[in-house]
Amino acid sequence: WFFLIQPGGLPERMIGADPGWWLREKLRRWAAPGAVFDEAAVEAYLKSFSTPEGIHASCEDYRAAAGIDLVHDDADFGSRRIGCPLLVLWGERGFVHRSYDVLRVWQDYADHVAGHTLPCGHFLPEEAPLRTIESLRAFMGGGAES
Repeated sequence: WFFLIQPGGLPERMIGADPGWWLREKLRRWAAPGAVFDEAAVEAYLKSFSTPEGIHASCEDYRAAAGIDLVHDDADFGSRRIGCPLLVLWGERGFVHRSYDVLRVWQDYADHVAGHTLPCGHFLPEEAPLRTIESLRAFMGGGAES
């Protein structure tokens, strides 16, 4: 995260030297131990992420999150809230679970928060696709868990 926000094109140049290695290493490190990713999906991600424009856009997204997005969030905090029901899902073996009380964080921003962990790391749809679908269906009124 902190690497991607660096200015001056540093992360773009370093990632651009071997985007395939970068992507596979992030998948390996951020996923739960033993997670297996569909190779066709990895290739599709790599196709999008291998161009200089794709790499730059990814870095800019992280830069915005560490900069202007925080300014906007601070301006909204306490005066604007998410009013619709909000489902929050996160991996029980990921950084977010180890670092935050996720539901409590989102309750500061939204009125109707529901959520839970899934048995995975950072990449919910890839690591726990059926549980992700079940959670979304239940939240949207299609049965199973909520």
